[in-house]
Amino acid sequence: MKKKAAVIFQCNVKAREYMRRGLQVILIGAILIAFYYFGFGVFGKTAGTIVSIFSTLTVISLGFIIFMENRNPSTTISWILLLALMPVVGLIFYFLFGQNYFKKRKFDKKAEQDFKTFDRYAMRSIRMHQDLSHFSPSQQQLLHLSQRLARTPISFASHSKVLTNGKETFSTLLQELEKAKHHIHMEYYIYRADDIGTRIQQILIEKAREGLKVRFMYDAWGSMQLPKSFLQSMIDAGIQVTAYGSSKTLFFSSRVNYRNHRKIVVIDGTIGFIGGLNVGDEYLSRSAAYGFWRDTHMVVKGEAVRTLQIIFLRDWHYMTNEKILEAEYFSPVQEEQGTGGVQIIPSGPDNDRRVLKNIFFSMITSAQKSVWLATPYFIPDEDILTSLRVAAMSGLDVRILFPAKPDKWLPFLASHSYFPTLLEAGVKIYEYEKGFLHSKLLIVDGEIATIGTANMDMRSFHLNFEVNALLIHTESVQRMVSDFERDLKYTKLVSKDHLNDKRIYERFLESLARLLSPLL
Repeated sequence: MKKKAAVIFQCNVKAREYMRRGLQVILIGAILIAFYYFGFGVFGKTAGTIVSIFSTLTVISLGFIIFMENRNPSTTISWILLLALMPVVGLIFYFLFGQNYFKKRKFDKKAEQDFKTFDRYAMRSIRMHQDLSHFSPSQQQLLHLSQRLARTPISFASHSKVLTNGKETFSTLLQELEKAKHHIHMEYYIYRADDIGTRIQQILIEKAREGLKVRFMYDAWGSMQLPKSFLQSMIDAGIQVTAYGSSKTLFFSSRVNYRNHRKIVVIDGTIGFIGGLNVGDEYLSRSAAYGFWRDTHMVVKGEAVRTLQIIFLRDWHYMTNEKILEAEYFSPVQEEQGTGGVQIIPSGPDNDRRVLKNIFFSMITSAQKSVWLATPYFIPDEDILTSLRVAAMSGLDVRILFPAKPDKWLPFLASHSYFPTLLEAGVKIYEYEKGFLHSKLLIVDGEIATIGTANMDMRSFHLNFEVNALLIHTESVQRMVSDFERDLKYTKLVSKDHLNDKRIYERFLESLARLLSPLL
């Protein structure tokens, strides 16, 4: 009966959604037709007048649709202002980045398939209910929330090791790839056909020719410069290759707004990699433009790797329709003697719970002593911004580590627009000057931390597919704390006087970028 009721409820929800969408289309059509004839009668039949009327009405209609969709208020206002001030640009941006229809239609189906195909099958042998009595009440609440939101378990039989910067990350990755015996699963947002990319490619080709199952996924937007010949040589060697969001009309598709930002490697189902590094020479500090590249990655062994495996296989199934459920991919993994807990947390537009954003919010609001944050892009929503300000005003040690120079100017300017209100609340902001900071960390009280692919920005909260690891009372947390303290030696503390000395045009550009920040 419960199952039947759930199906009926789901059908009713979908019916209401289709009805609402249909009414919107009818309304737009009626308005356009009415004003079409009105335009002929009042203004004449000149093409310019008709085009002007139609463009104006289209902007008004789209503004009404955005308003009726009950989006985040700041996002709604940003879209309406963009459409009003720059109609042509606004229309192009809306059709590329603003439509929710593709998201609802595709990702609701993906979430349903993931649950039916993988979660119920592959998660059966994982312990979802753990004894958390040895944690503080606030920590228990956080862990209960993270498991409920992410629908993944926290493992106390896993070992994690933080990998600082590209040299340590890629040397470890290359060693583990060479040891592979059964399969290699690899998923990256950015993959370049440069020196390090070619070295990894050659190992994958070698392993595929040895008979291993090698599956390689890249994001079509992030890796758009990846040559077809580079991929073809992998395919010829027997590697299964697919692109997330692959489309012949990528630039004219709403798919471009929903990107797979994950960085996942799973080897033989026993060892996994997760973190902030893509594959490219710049991540090894070989770029003249960026210089030293400060980043953080992590290697995981034990029980938690199973969750990482499932996340990859769900993404693979979504793009290829290949269901990989063979026992060898889910065989019992050797439990590692770890200190503390590790939880792998996926987040994306296929989950309306805003998983990582809400976990970040809970971590900040539950802090008792300190909140340390490192991010290359800082574009928070009101919830995160308020939580950081309140934590600082409550006397907590709140620090933000941010790059002194940008890799993308628009997010960089938007990020700076949030600094004055944070400094006023007592938040300490440090600009990293040794090179480019790309680490994505949140450390609370020196005991709980999260590391992964998600930035502290609205794109990671609402649009991208991300994956993070939540760590509690592990040696990896202590390593992250010491790395953070070392990074502070290469920073400049942002002062109120520095912000006050900014020129008017700089403040204007920052304010303009902030206006567009919900769309970034």
